[in-house]
Amino acid sequence: MEYHNPVLLKETVDGLNIKEDGVYVDVTFGGGGHSKEILSRLGEHGKLYAFDQDQDALENAIDDSRFTLISQNFRHLKKFLRFYGVKKVDGILGDFGVSSHQFDVAERGFSLRFEADLDMRMDQEGEISAFHVVNEYEENELRSILSLYGEVRNAKSIAARIVEAREEAPIKTTEELRIALKRFLPNHREHKILAQIYQAIRIEVNQEIEVLKEFLLQTQELLDEGGRISLISYHSLEDRLVKRFIRSGLFEGEPEKDFYGRIDVPFKKVGKLIIPSNEEIKINNRARSAKLRVAERL
Repeated sequence: MEYHNPVLLKETVDGLNIKEDGVYVDVTFGGGGHSKEILSRLGEHGKLYAFDQDQDALENAIDDSRFTLISQNFRHLKKFLRFYGVKKVDGILGDFGVSSHQFDVAERGFSLRFEADLDMRMDQEGEISAFHVVNEYEENELRSILSLYGEVRNAKSIAARIVEAREEAPIKTTEELRIALKRFLPNHREHKILAQIYQAIRIEVNQEIEVLKEFLLQTQELLDEGGRISLISYHSLEDRLVKRFIRSGLFEGEPEKDFYGRIDVPFKKVGKLIIPSNEEIKINNRARSAKLRVAERL
């Protein structure tokens, strides 16, 4: 089984504008596809650091003296680069979302295709699992994450039904969750609605929005002038954050203007939004929602 098919491989690495002797970071190593492409463009004095919190990804480590794999969540980017003596880098690549491997391993609980324990942890040592969210969160908390992270239309009713069902017995598996919510899942829309519910729970379990914000703020400090970020998002919540941050350096509101009406922003956009070609989507269906944005540090 291939661990992960890298999405927009050439376009994402092209966006970094690789310098042969540069220092780069791949914060979502996975199967190593993007990292291998970066290494192929680096000279002997170049350096690549990669991050991945998933223990399974460590098996894909690349045997190359220019490469270092760090087994950590990329929210700790700055801290661990400092540990290796790195204060500035020339480019940072991020391919957010769930890897093909995580979807394809049934017991990880990410996929609608398999019955599995409610888990969904990208870091298998993480304290909060999908079971914890489904069975222990208050009804108003469930409603909030379903609405905000999954954009679920019947969030209030679905949250109430989860609480009702778990009072009879804990909801332990993906199939038990589906059965509990059956009346909200018409046949022609079952897959889409469940996908939204799964997305909401997964984002909460892995704190994906908080992690992304923490990461983006660190890129300002770490990137050298002229350095680039090349970031792939898969759902609108992520993409809106990335787009807004590139435009203003903020996640909400607008940057302040000086006396002359000028604004000080950390990045400038490079090129237009890039999405996969029809050919790539045919080869790798999981690429269909990918959006690539590139920006340069000012």
